[in-house]
Amino acid sequence: MAEHTEQPESLLPLPPATFQILVTLADQPKHGYAIMQDAAAHTGGELKLGAGTLYRSLQRMQEQGLIVEVSQRQRPARELDDERRRYYRITPFGEAVARAEARRLARLLKLARASGLATGRA
Repeated sequence: MAEHTEQPESLLPLPPATFQILVTLADQPKHGYAIMQDAAAHTGGELKLGAGTLYRSLQRMQEQGLIVEVSQRQRPARELDDERRRYYRITPFGEAVARAEARRLARLLKLARASGLATGRA
């Protein structure tokens, strides 16, 4: 994999779908359908990734070096796998970008709370 010369912050702010895909892949590699299911579950159904959005995002994220497709030998055991599925994992650069985005969002939430917008005071 190519070395990244750009800073993680250069990709911020991330589209919500991109951030959610990175969060979903943080614990283990997953195939597209599992990513869609996890994104919906993690957001209480607020973020529903359609197939078109998901696969366009995955393609762009691979081009940016945020994720990579998992090789055959890194896939689940044959009896647990469907060979037609493509599995993706987050890269170290993708993790750095996700952390930077999480910090950015935390700062925004802190401002929203201070202004009363997140607490209902305003």
